[in-house]
Amino acid sequence: MSIIEKSIREIHTLLLNKETTVSELLNTAWSRIEETDNKVNAFVTLNKENAPRRADQLEQEIADITDVDDLPILAGIPGGIKDNICTQGMPTTCSSKILSGYKSPYSATVMKRLHAAGAVPVGKLNMDEFAMGSSTENSSVQLTKNPWNLNYVPGGSSGGSAASVAAGQVVFSLGSDTGGSIRQPAAYCGVVGLKPTYGLVSRYGLVAYASSLDQIGPITRNVEDTADVLQAIAGYDEMDSTSANVPITNYREALTGDIKGLKIAIAQEYMGEGIDSQVREVIEQAVKQLVSLGAEVEYVSLPHTEYALPCYYLLASAEASSNLARYDGVKYGIRAEGVKDLLDMYKKTRSEGFGDEVKRRIMLGTYALSSGYYDAYYLKAQKVRTLIKQDFDNVFAKYDIIIGPTAPTTAFKIGEKTSDPLTMYLNDICTIPVNLAGLPAISIPCGFVNGLPVGLQIIGKAFDESTVLRAAHAFEQSTNYHKQRPTL
Repeated sequence: MSIIEKSIREIHTLLLNKETTVSELLNTAWSRIEETDNKVNAFVTLNKENAPRRADQLEQEIADITDVDDLPILAGIPGGIKDNICTQGMPTTCSSKILSGYKSPYSATVMKRLHAAGAVPVGKLNMDEFAMGSSTENSSVQLTKNPWNLNYVPGGSSGGSAASVAAGQVVFSLGSDTGGSIRQPAAYCGVVGLKPTYGLVSRYGLVAYASSLDQIGPITRNVEDTADVLQAIAGYDEMDSTSANVPITNYREALTGDIKGLKIAIAQEYMGEGIDSQVREVIEQAVKQLVSLGAEVEYVSLPHTEYALPCYYLLASAEASSNLARYDGVKYGIRAEGVKDLLDMYKKTRSEGFGDEVKRRIMLGTYALSSGYYDAYYLKAQKVRTLIKQDFDNVFAKYDIIIGPTAPTTAFKIGEKTSDPLTMYLNDICTIPVNLAGLPAISIPCGFVNGLPVGLQIIGKAFDESTVLRAAHAFEQSTNYHKQRPTL
C-alpha cells in the first residue's frame, strides 16, 4: 500500500515517529498523479510552485515541536481542491472557458482553515462547469474518467475530487454539493463523501452556483478521515452571512462503532420505481448488516419526493441565472474580441465563454424569474421546498437517520446520457431532497454491481453530523468495501 493510501491518523503517527516526512508524502502524491492522471484526468492545475515550499515550512514546524499534541492532525496531508473554491496563488476556473486563467486574489475560508490544520493542497480538480452536471462531462477543460472503469463517468460535479481520492492520488479532497455533487461521484467512485448541514461549513470563497443549496464538504477513503477533515473546516465564519453560529461537536468521538437501538428509517420513495434492481439488492443487504449491528429499521414515506427534481431545477437555475450574471467580460476571466459596443461585448463574451449546460440553466432560471412567471414557477417551487423539508421533519420526530441508495444506478458510460439532459438530471433524484432541506448526508461504499461501486446514503437531522458519522463508521467497520481499490 502506498503511504498516501493510509488513513490520516496512520500518516500522522508516521510523521510523529519520524518514519516519513512531509516532502516524502508530497513526492509520493506527485508520483502517483504522474503515473495515473494521464488515464483519469482528475487534476486541472498542479500546485508545483507553492506545495514544496509549504512542505519545507511544515517540516521545520514539526522539527520544532516539543509536545506531539501540538501537531495538527492534517499536518503534511496531501489534499486536492475542487476548482470552484478560491485559492490564492492558484487558478480558480470552475472548469469554465469564461474563467480560464483567472486567479483569485484571496483564499476561501475553508482553504485558510486547511492551512491552519497543516494540510498541503497539491492542486485543483476537474468538475462540471460551474458545478452544473452529474458526470463531469460538462467541463470545458477535460473529460475525467472513473478509476474503476475508464469507459465510465466518475459522476459529478465533483468528479475530479472523487476520482483523485479513488485513484490514490491524494488522501482527501474537497468538493461542493448543490444537489448531490459530493455524494453521487463518491458513490460512483467507491469513496466516502459528506455533504454537511447547510451553514456548518463556510461558503465564503466558494464560487456560487445556487447560493441557498451549495455546501462544501470532504471526500475521503474512510469515515474516520471524513471526521478529521470536517473537524478542520467546520465552524462559524463572519464572512459568510449564511454561516451558522452553532457549537462544533468533536466528530471523532462520535465514531464509537455502537449503533444498538439506533432508529433508522428507509424512505420507500428511494427504493421504488427508477432504482436499478441490482442496486436495490445491494442496499437491502446493507440494511440487513445494520440490523445485525443492533439498529432498528422501518420503512417510511417522504410523500413529496416526486416533486423534488422539478423544484430543485427551478430554484437552482433561478439562483444560477443571478449568480452568473457577473461573468460578462468586465471584471472576471475572458473578454470577447471584435465587439461593437457594451451590449455586444456582454453577448459575445457569454456566448463564447459558457458551455451548453450552463446556458441551458441560465435561460431556464431567467425564464422562471421573469415578469408574469415568478408566482407560477419560482414562488411555487419555494412552497414545495417547504413541504419537502416538512416531510423530513416528520420522519426525524421518530427516527435518528434515513437511509437509501445514493444514486439510482451505478456509474454510466461516457457519452451515454449527454444527448438527454432530463435523463441525466434523474441521477440526482436520491440526493436533491437533502439539499432542499439543508440536511447533512454521507455516501459510503456498500457493495458492487458488475464491478462498479454502489453508495449507501445516510441522512441526518440538521447539525447532527455526529450520528451520521457514527452510523457510517459502524457499517464501515463491519464490512470491507471501503478497502477495495481500483486497478490503474
